Amino acid sequence: MIEAVKFWNEPNNKSHWDLELDPGWERFAEMVKLACVATYAENSALTRVLGGISPVDPSFLQRLQGLGVLDGVNAVAVHGFPLDWNHWQIDEWPARIAEIQAVTPLPVWVTEVGVSTFGAEEVQEWGLKRTAELLIGRVPSIHWYSLYDLPKAWPATTRHREAEGSSYYRHFHMGLLREDGSPKLAARIFANYTPAMGICQWFHFEDHRLDDAVRWLKRLGVRKLRTGLSWADSFRPGADAWFDRQMQALEDFDVTLTFCFTPEHRGLQPHHTSAPQVPEEYAEFCARMVRRYVGGGSASSGPGLPRADLLTASA
Repeated sequence: MIEAVKFWNEPNNKSHWDLELDPGWERFAEMVKLACVATYAENSALTRVLGGISPVDPSFLQRLQGLGVLDGVNAVAVHGFPLDWNHWQIDEWPARIAEIQAVTPLPVWVTEVGVSTFGAEEVQEWGLKRTAELLIGRVPSIHWYSLYDLPKAWPATTRHREAEGSSYYRHFHMGLLREDGSPKLAARIFANYTPAMGICQWFHFEDHRLDDAVRWLKRLGVRKLRTGLSWADSFRPGADAWFDRQMQALEDFDVTLTFCFTPEHRGLQPHHTSAPQVPEEYAEFCARMVRRYVGGGSASSGPGLPRADLLTASA
């Protein structure tokens, strides 16, 4: 059921990685290289994906290549929201993909792409159709963000909060379904693009939407699902029981599993975007999750062995 594991989320976005603590991404590189080696040791056939970058920045990938990170992954990922946040237009998607393909031979996945209904549901419906036209057949994996609107009582994962103005509130309107589970216009046509198009849906700790989400995903014909297991949540009481319940509920899908969020007490700063005090602890978490939910596997027909010098930064 686990199609791939993904290391972090939007590492070049300060809403997800503290760039003041790690302005050159050396700490991030060390952490991901350790995680690549640790997960390979658990299952050498499992596809390893670099956390989706946002903005789409080829120079950032060149920086990580120089630090040896791309030698340990089998694909890179990008995120794009040209109708809401990006400074480029939706028809530029092929050019954005080509920019990344020009700096790495690795497959390019689009693990978050979406359109909010902040202005109008018709905008999302049109954006879904146009996105499908531009991306299906161009990249090997696409995950639409997202199934549900973010509940208004929950904060969006961003460092800017309400200071962003309307940009912040768009975070709450990205779903095909409203907060109450009722479908929007785009939900009625999403099945036209499955299974080629998957969905990215983050589930919070003990998320009350999990069972309804599974029913909707199957109704929409979704096969590929991207979600996450939070390193920070792993320290909560009952974490393993919740992780087990989540993964059991999603067993019918091809899951890309994202490992993200630093526990406050294990970061250089007490925040989920912080580089960890001990990067090996993140790698150990990734390995434990692979051991628990994927098990062992042979590399005979799977991804190659990470280069031995991946661990140089940690030596």
